[in-house]
Amino acid sequence: MGKKGKRDKKGKGAEKTAAKMEKKVSRRAKKEEEDLEALIAEFQSLDAKKTQVIESSCPPPSPRLNGSLSAHPERDELILFGGEYFNGQKTYLYNDLYIYNIRKNSWSKLEIPNPPPRRCAHQAAVVPTAGGQLWIFGGEFASPNGEQFYHYKDLWVLHLATKTWEQIKASGGPSGRSGHRMVACKRQLIIFGGFHESARDYIYYNDVYAFNLDSFTWSKLAPAGIGPAPRSGCQMTASPEGNVIIYGGYSKQRIKKDVDKGTLHTDMFLLKAEGVGKEEEKWTWSRLSPSGVKPPPRSGFSVAVGPGNRSLLFGGVQDEEEEESLEGDFFNDIYFYDMGKNRWFPAQLKGPKSEKRKRRRGRQAESEAAGDGEVEQRPPQGPLEIIKEVVAEDGTVMTIKQVISGPAEEKERSESEEEEEEETGALGQQVEPCPRSSAMVAVKHGVLYVYGGMFEVGDRQFTLSDLHSIDLHKMEEWKVLVEMDPKAQEWLEESESDEEDDDVEGAEGGEEEEESSEEESEDDEGEEQHPAVEPGENPEEYLSRTEQYWIKVARSHMGPEAKEKKVVKVAHAMAKTFHEDSA
Repeated sequence: MGKKGKRDKKGKGAEKTAAKMEKKVSRRAKKEEEDLEALIAEFQSLDAKKTQVIESSCPPPSPRLNGSLSAHPERDELILFGGEYFNGQKTYLYNDLYIYNIRKNSWSKLEIPNPPPRRCAHQAAVVPTAGGQLWIFGGEFASPNGEQFYHYKDLWVLHLATKTWEQIKASGGPSGRSGHRMVACKRQLIIFGGFHESARDYIYYNDVYAFNLDSFTWSKLAPAGIGPAPRSGCQMTASPEGNVIIYGGYSKQRIKKDVDKGTLHTDMFLLKAEGVGKEEEKWTWSRLSPSGVKPPPRSGFSVAVGPGNRSLLFGGVQDEEEEESLEGDFFNDIYFYDMGKNRWFPAQLKGPKSEKRKRRRGRQAESEAAGDGEVEQRPPQGPLEIIKEVVAEDGTVMTIKQVISGPAEEKERSESEEEEEEETGALGQQVEPCPRSSAMVAVKHGVLYVYGGMFEVGDRQFTLSDLHSIDLHKMEEWKVLVEMDPKAQEWLEESESDEEDDDVEGAEGGEEEEESSEEESEDDEGEEQHPAVEPGENPEEYLSRTEQYWIKVARSHMGPEAKEKKVVKVAHAMAKTFHEDSA
């Protein structure tokens, strides 16, 4: 009894502390949000000038992260909404709507009157009702300097058949937040977690809300049992039975003044529904202990539901604190969670069928040549770390680390298993998305699509605009549908700009600024002519002929204080990149 009483008191104390913190954050955020409301209202007045639906073909969307990518429930289309972009000086928020035609591999922009305000880190869920509906809840708007935040608590629906936006005004819903998760479960939208941040304070949530798609009413759930700690950015999946599964996420707490400690959560929970749709609907939290190989801890991963009753997790980042710097290891791997078997396992690429046949023939020839000789035993394989380097136009070296999990223990393998392992090991030269976090993903007809996202090199952020796909049934290879445009990579240091652009223009999307920056980069390229690659010249021959030139270029970018060994390394990487681009 005593222990139980202490636990109850501790729980009530935590609830009171959370309530106080929420009031504190709310008070401080109110002034900030009032300032931003005027800016948001200005953008909405611009959007209100749109009076008709206009759909036009267009190039792929500009680089972005933290938007939403959803599969159309009836057509072979993907729907991209919102997102953000940061160029080192200014934050841009979007509320544009793009449609990707899967069969034609083409994009179109859909302008619809009275859309939701610009936002990122919102959530989107699709239901098949009345020709398809796209539901949007929450998210955040940031001032152009990225120092003030407005968190939305609005609910919108895009009627796909009629191409109309509608704001649903219903009381009793969640407070303003971003980084939350939302899934369509039976005839409800279930929302969990998220966070609210002001300039000085923040609060993370672990509350659960349900929106009834028939009655258009909100209800706050009070599940029995012990649920997840407050967090944002978790994996949330609805099972066919109408239950909800939560995995991972991120939260931080203040240890002392101006010192925060972040936590990468790796726990897993089941929110079970009993009597769904009935008046006495009950929900219960329970902890899951899955088998298999769980993903390494990370944040910023993307989630989707794949075929075969499996949810999946793609990419993300694991931040490592080193002295006074924060360095992130970015991922581009896929992990599956089998909901029926309660089991995690990493995805393994099998390679194209033509490559399989070549390797099989090669193995047969080796076997015949060896005769009855002893077969060399392979040592056990542990986790494999692959390091790639990409050089930007300004000489910045982007080091991308990817960790591939090896088998937990060595066991006797059949010939087919060894072949599969060889196939996996031979994929180093295949095309794949570069490691990233905050990408937008969707699954349609068993194919996973990955768009955009970001990765960091030092203090520099690279925002992506490429599109990749992989067939989750075959798991053979990634396909590049839209390549990354190097000209879209813009990064402005604070010292590079003598003038501050108008705030409204900056938050509006910055399309004109992007165009002008492209023109400037083209002009710069015209001024400096690199040594051309001669016909038939391989990378080694080209490097041997032009090495001193590229060392000079690398030195000019890196400065006189850079170490010679590092300069040579960068010069070789720049020469190789230029050779590949020229080829």
